[in-house]
Amino acid sequence: MEKEQRIAVFGGGSWATALVKLLTNNVNELSWYMRNYSDIEYIREYGHNPRYLSDVELDTSKIHLCDNINEAIENASILILAIPSAFLNSALSKIKTGISDKKIISAIKGIVPEHDLIIGDYLNQEYAVPFTNIGVVAGPCHSEEVALERLSYLTIASQDNELADFVAGKLRCRYLQTFTSDDIFGTEYSAVLKNIYALAAGICHGIGYGDNFQAVLISNAIREIKRFADTVHPISRDIKDSAYLGDLLVTAYSNFSRNRQFGGMIGKGHSVKTVLNEMNMVAEGYYAALSIHRINTNYNVDMPIAEAVYNILYGKIPARIEIKRLTMLLT
Repeated sequence: MEKEQRIAVFGGGSWATALVKLLTNNVNELSWYMRNYSDIEYIREYGHNPRYLSDVELDTSKIHLCDNINEAIENASILILAIPSAFLNSALSKIKTGISDKKIISAIKGIVPEHDLIIGDYLNQEYAVPFTNIGVVAGPCHSEEVALERLSYLTIASQDNELADFVAGKLRCRYLQTFTSDDIFGTEYSAVLKNIYALAAGICHGIGYGDNFQAVLISNAIREIKRFADTVHPISRDIKDSAYLGDLLVTAYSNFSRNRQFGGMIGKGHSVKTVLNEMNMVAEGYYAALSIHRINTNYNVDMPIAEAVYNILYGKIPARIEIKRLTMLLT
């Protein structure tokens, strides 16, 4: 593969591991940056990530592993970010060279908490990356099912159709179908919001609400996503597409969803501090609830579910009391 088409993946977690697995089906070489050098040594020797998706076999003959973020950036022109949003600002602070000429794909599905910005806006404002150089990987897709090679679907969004088509082609394989879109803002905000609503679904399940209520909750949630996306970036979009509704459904209902798991523990009465300490993976919805609350002060979109999650996590209102209040607001 020509140098200008080389891909680098950033992050050592389950989603980064799944993306590397997918890409090695279609590329001859790629770079993979992760900060933990002992994990790199383990992968080189055994062909598995010792911490995440440890059953996945990785073709290390195609993977250049490194713990130097600048080395990974230098060796590629397409950068796929799969670092949890809470750690992205710190990770990119180590960059010593400009990245405005790179094509950057966000597979993060989160929001940068220090700046209250979705990844595309953050890259544009902090690193001068043009929006035409930015793409988004949207679901519905859990890394665990990619590891199991169960049929899954992804949407690659970019204002550059060639970039979207290229990345979609490199991820597509017998167990992964890909589509493209030009809605980088709507897909990113939808990916952020669905984590908040998955937290809400988990909270309600933990309290003891059943499937009937969950159906009402999620039907209201997709309307909140539409109201917010249409206010922030008003273009024509079909909120029923899998990149929006599908991603919400799988995150809210799946046992693989860490956001649903996080919410479930809150609903059962665990403190936020306890849940944060016990979970070994990042639940993006925890950070998103605060950021979306702050962002929405500028837009005043009616978002009772998102506000209820914020009140529980940050306003310290007991979950049972806040969800009881919420039930009176849903239709």
